[in-house]
Amino acid sequence: MSQPADANRADPEALLKLAAREGRGKLTIFLGMAPGVGKTYAMLERARAQLAKGTDVVIGLVETHGRPETAALAQGLEMLPRAHGAGDYGELDLDAALTRHPQLIVVDELAHSNPPGARHPKRHQDIAELIGAGIDVWTALNIQHLESLSDLVARIAGVPVRETVPDIVLKQADEVVLVDLPPAELIERLRAGKVYLPENAGRAIDGFFRPATLTALRELSLRRAADRVDDQMVDFLRQSAIEGPWATGERLLVCVGPDDMSERVVREASRLASGLNARWTVLSIARAHGLPPSPEASDRLEATLRLAERLGAVIRRETGDDFVEAILKAARRENATQIVIGRSTSKAFWRRSLPDALLQKAGDIGVHVVAFEPGRTRRVRPQRRSVPEWFLSLGVPVLAVGATTLLGLGLSALVALQNLSMLFLAAVLVAAVIAGRFSALLASVLSFLAYNFFFIDPTGRLTIAQPEEVLSLAIFVAVALAAGQLAARLRLSIDRSSQQTRQAQALLDFARKMSGAFGREQVLDTIASHLHGALGRASVVLAPDEAGELILASAWPPDQDLDGTAMTAARWASDKREASGFLTGTLPQVPYLFRPILSGQRVLGVVGLAMVHEDGPPPEAEQRTLSALLEQSAIALDRARLTRENTSASVAREGQKIQGALLSSLSHDLRTPLAAITGAVTTLRELGDRLPEASRADLLASIEEEAGRLNRFVGNLFEMTRIEAGMSSVRGQEVDVEAVLTASIQRARRLHAALDVQTSLAKDLPQASGDPALLEQVLFNLLDNARKYGGDGAITVHARPEGGDIAIAVTDQGKGIPEDELEKVFEKFYRRSKGDGRQAGTGLGLAIARGFVQAMGGSIKAESPALRRRGTRFIVRLPRAEEAGS
Repeated sequence: MSQPADANRADPEALLKLAAREGRGKLTIFLGMAPGVGKTYAMLERARAQLAKGTDVVIGLVETHGRPETAALAQGLEMLPRAHGAGDYGELDLDAALTRHPQLIVVDELAHSNPPGARHPKRHQDIAELIGAGIDVWTALNIQHLESLSDLVARIAGVPVRETVPDIVLKQADEVVLVDLPPAELIERLRAGKVYLPENAGRAIDGFFRPATLTALRELSLRRAADRVDDQMVDFLRQSAIEGPWATGERLLVCVGPDDMSERVVREASRLASGLNARWTVLSIARAHGLPPSPEASDRLEATLRLAERLGAVIRRETGDDFVEAILKAARRENATQIVIGRSTSKAFWRRSLPDALLQKAGDIGVHVVAFEPGRTRRVRPQRRSVPEWFLSLGVPVLAVGATTLLGLGLSALVALQNLSMLFLAAVLVAAVIAGRFSALLASVLSFLAYNFFFIDPTGRLTIAQPEEVLSLAIFVAVALAAGQLAARLRLSIDRSSQQTRQAQALLDFARKMSGAFGREQVLDTIASHLHGALGRASVVLAPDEAGELILASAWPPDQDLDGTAMTAARWASDKREASGFLTGTLPQVPYLFRPILSGQRVLGVVGLAMVHEDGPPPEAEQRTLSALLEQSAIALDRARLTRENTSASVAREGQKIQGALLSSLSHDLRTPLAAITGAVTTLRELGDRLPEASRADLLASIEEEAGRLNRFVGNLFEMTRIEAGMSSVRGQEVDVEAVLTASIQRARRLHAALDVQTSLAKDLPQASGDPALLEQVLFNLLDNARKYGGDGAITVHARPEGGDIAIAVTDQGKGIPEDELEKVFEKFYRRSKGDGRQAGTGLGLAIARGFVQAMGGSIKAESPALRRRGTRFIVRLPRAEEAGS
């Protein structure tokens, strides 16, 4: 039995992952359970071995911590100078390392945080840049610094972990070298002063370096190293098309919110995903109706989502009121096999908690519930109201219920009303619509008290005499609360709809502006001005110039300028295709947030928004609006680029067409007279006096005629060049049309004696404004064209005043010109067939005529008279001399 064709095919995803590493350096991480196990020592020992093999090895930064044996290993290895003024011990000089560009560089302390003002906040980002430049990097990491394990280590050791590294860094390392040491030996090294100074060793043994703590950390490091080895083996098997069984295809959906517990849920999910080798998605759901969380809670949610992104999760945001249905819908869409959620801290006897509801409805999807730590998790409170908001929330229900009570008392004095409760229901609705849910609840309570006190017997007391009134009052309160809730939800929906409408209108306005923008510069100006108007921030737009260098192309307001650090951040955003600047991983101290404008695989430009550090990162709604505007900007810039390229292509095609016509014309109109001249000269030289006198005269006349033809052709080329260069000089003066026409006819007859020209000039023909020499050349070219294509019939020339112009018409008796070619005859090198398959002339005469006429302020056009259906008429219009003078 034959095997399927794709049975031994390599996994495409594994091959893509392998291809993505082409041209990049390799990252090797020396992983240990705690300080002092020998990570730096092992790195330097291996580095010396690589140097002995001929590898170009450089020490970028190594911390020996005063250990002499470690310092001795660094001797003999090239060491880059540290950056000055960056701390007590100095920092890695990233630019020096990139300039030196060794094969292998040793950079210690992967989890280190760079000082303010550095290009990247964290050292692992420096190392990522070195790897991207094609340099192999060796570095060291303690297990407690992994982002997903920092909270677990803090609980085990009782010491907070301040510096962390995203788990994705370890996961993407090309090699992980485990440096292991039994806890007892490490404690002995500590007591011997080989890890810390003796005065610090005692405190370390009583604190972090307890046997139980070290054993737990050792287990964590061994597990992570084993997981990484397993991942590498699976990648190798997939790349080599070796059959499985593969690791299970688990997918996790992690639910988070703006509460304190979500951070722990994310870390727990990251550890679970790492153990299962699973992809995971973090889901945040906001209520469609309800008060937004406080700014503190919103910042906490954003920090949790950024943490999840650093740990390698995919972020999803959704809106809905039914959290259970929204979570299950997202789980099915993401094909999740497990849902990870924190245990609810609030309990209500009338409804299930969210984890319980998920367990009931999840079906075949597993639910992993993360327990909370008592005393550490706080409930999220709604956004606190300001003093004016409190006045509104309290004042509206009081005024509404008070006005309703006065109205009810007034009406009761006039008319016996049976159902005054409807008036108080209206007051509840008014309070809900104007001030929201809290005001509706307060208005319901006040309405209950006012209705009972003023309108239910016995009045003036908060008692009820009739039993049926109790039921009516209870129904009123229930209806009032329900109506208030619905009205408050309607108000929130209207507010959110208004916000979405404003965002949609901003995008629509931007699209309209872009549709009317022509050219790259206008598009860039439109982007800058609209970003300023839509987001309320000063904006800049940078784009590559002709040399490919990124420059400031537009700014709004226009008086902005970028310093060298800001330009470096902008170039980083362009080169790396990622955000840079304000509160990002690259130059976070820059007061601009730079985002690239991406179109497919191209970077079309960079947008920068002025930010204020006190305001923190931009809100999510603003980021979504910015992303949408950047997408439309990319489309507009692509359109401008394509228009420019099409124009350039059209010009190139036209140039090739003209070049072909010129070569064709040169090959014909130069070769023909030259051949005739050469033949006549050769005959005269070889035969000489043996030729009759008449024959010699004919040959000399032929030489003269062909030389004149050649001179006219070269003259036409020269005049066309002058016209296109704008060098054709025009003398604005009075022109005697009759005299110029007579001179043109005489000039044409000197070349063609049999030329039949009939003229018809108006009596007392006014003088035209122009240049006599240029007009003579125009009329000569028209007569010459009529001779070539007009057949044997007479050429007629008419001249008469028409309005404020002098019209001169030259008409032949040829076959005429098709309507679709009437404009083409004025193009350079365009020649029509004479009817016998031959093409006459150079195709420059009419182009020169139009150029001269337009230079004199006139116009020329071609007509084929419809009445005779034969012949072509060229009409030249020049302004009258007196009209031009006025």
